[in-house]
Amino acid sequence: MKSKKTLFGTLTLSAMLALTACGGNSGSTAAPATEPTTGSTATPAANEQPADATVSGEILAVGSTALQPLVDQVGQKFMTENAEVTVQVQGGGSGTGLTQVSEGAANIGNSDVFAEEKLEADKAAELVDHQVAVVAMATVVNKDTGVTNLTKQQLLDVFSGKVTNWKDVGGADQKITIVNRPSSSGTRATFEKYALGEKVENVAGSIEQDSSGTVKQIVADTKGAVGYLAFSYLDDTVTALSYDGVEPTEENVQSGDYPIWAYEHMYTKGEPDGATKAFLDYFMTEEVQNADVTELGYIPVSSMKVTRDAEGKVSK
Repeated sequence: MKSKKTLFGTLTLSAMLALTACGGNSGSTAAPATEPTTGSTATPAANEQPADATVSGEILAVGSTALQPLVDQVGQKFMTENAEVTVQVQGGGSGTGLTQVSEGAANIGNSDVFAEEKLEADKAAELVDHQVAVVAMATVVNKDTGVTNLTKQQLLDVFSGKVTNWKDVGGADQKITIVNRPSSSGTRATFEKYALGEKVENVAGSIEQDSSGTVKQIVADTKGAVGYLAFSYLDDTVTALSYDGVEPTEENVQSGDYPIWAYEHMYTKGEPDGATKAFLDYFMTEEVQNADVTELGYIPVSSMKVTRDAEGKVSK
């Protein structure tokens, strides 16, 4: 009996060892359960959201009034598609937008100029540039001035106060009233840099307005008035002037023949995340770029045949 028990124990142990061996070849190559596994794609990283995650949050975009109509419209569409997001858009000028985003008071700083043109180098370096469109600008005059074209020198003479009557540049006998933008305005900075070639001081008797919409209204209603507006604000209530004989058209901007244009920037402090990132990603979709951007008179960056850097150097 003793020998049978020993034999039975030996057979039982052999069977258990065999089963264990078979279990080790059942298709599992993972490390023992007591050790961490790597390379798994089954569980998302802690900072990733599921593809169907709901976007939520509040976005405040402040700055350029030239860019404001586009951000307003795209923001409304984005909120329609993302019910738990609120997008608030405010003007105030590019300088204000850049300062607000730099100080953390806004999620997005809308600007017609590069950050380094308005902020100290260390502040500008903290911002991330999202170029969402190109804005082109035109000199606009009251429809009764009788002027349809000005050379660069004539335009500089008008805005510097050397020419005070439209008859001196081929127009009607009317006193010139300048409607300018404040110094914080990116529209003004772009106009002075690429249309006038230099900064000018406000002429005595000129009108300064912070809103592009108000500028258009004043120019339309005031005889002899002159100002400048983004293409997105142009309509038949004012006359848009050619520049050195080149018409202010989208085609002439794309080719580089018409020089009064700038990138539209939406700056964030550091890389965006959450609702802000989703909003900026949405801005660059074909749906927005091929519809909203062109519909409102802006130009998609992708359609430009030339590029321009912060110093104003143009390359083809």
